[in-house]
Amino acid sequence: MIEMEVCANSVTSAIEAQLGGAKRVELCASLTEGGTTPSYSEIVMAKKMLDIEVYPIIRPRGGDFLYSALEFELMKEDVRLCKSLNCEGISTGILTTEGKVDKVRCAELFELASPMKVTFHRAFDMTDNLEEALEDLISLGAVRVLTSGGKSSALVGSAVLEKLIQQAAGRISIMPGAGVNTGNIADIISLTGAKEFHASARLAVSSAMTYRNEELNMGADADEYSTTLTNAALVKKLLELANSAE
Repeated sequence: MIEMEVCANSVTSAIEAQLGGAKRVELCASLTEGGTTPSYSEIVMAKKMLDIEVYPIIRPRGGDFLYSALEFELMKEDVRLCKSLNCEGISTGILTTEGKVDKVRCAELFELASPMKVTFHRAFDMTDNLEEALEDLISLGAVRVLTSGGKSSALVGSAVLEKLIQQAAGRISIMPGAGVNTGNIADIISLTGAKEFHASARLAVSSAMTYRNEELNMGADADEYSTTLTNAALVKKLLELANSAE
């Protein structure tokens, strides 16, 4: 069976992911920035309310994946927190200035995380050599890589993803992600041979506010009186389509 990881922007989304049949959630804040570390309360409540695996993202900010000494210390503290809350794993990634996997810092972070498992997130797609980066992550002990094959979406990068899966040869899981939806998931699975995939499966949800001040906004790029949440039915549909493509 093809398994699905849901990129959940809240505990509410994580619960929907579980209801839809997801294997795990990558728990994130700030998906508009590609995902940053969720709050303590989000992680606590996710662990209390979910039976599926919870992998908080360990990413102190948006932007690149080159971190200062202080940011690295923040990441280590967040790893310790996740470990204390018995999370099944974390999703993280650190690069060097040259676009390589930062093997020294990653080794330290991965060791600190143990026995939690580690997914290397889409920082992988920002490396200068995907094949080399994959071997580095295998040697470091990551269990999977979230990737679009270095392209704008998993569908566009499907040929690269297929080659990465062949290179991995079962030593690490290659998990396609980015732009995955009901219109392309069957093709992505067929073209790549992937055994798991990553998607947010979100739908827009309108605010219940009856009074709305339309004269300003609080920082949103679009409508502030709506949000997006993972939808259980959409998760289920994605899984059905993925498994029909095997």
